[in-house]
Amino acid sequence: MRPRHDIRNEVRRHRVLAGGLTQEELAERVGATRQTILAIEKGSYNPSVGLALRLAAALGTTVEQLFQLEEGGADDR
Repeated sequence: MRPRHDIRNEVRRHRVLAGGLTQEELAERVGATRQTILAIEKGSYNPSVGLALRLAAALGTTVEQLFQLEEGGADDR
């Protein structure tokens, strides 16, 4: 078994801190859809590296501030 890592994200918090952008406004800035932003914020979708970099730039922060690895339980795959 190998350790499983989950990705925790702070996109919603940084979106609110960046002047209360709506999901739609953030999506337009990064070239994504509102549904993609929603899925990222809910943790059901992990963005590509390119999208993560665009999110960080649009929110005036770093990718490391938006996304962190959290070590979880064992993964039997």
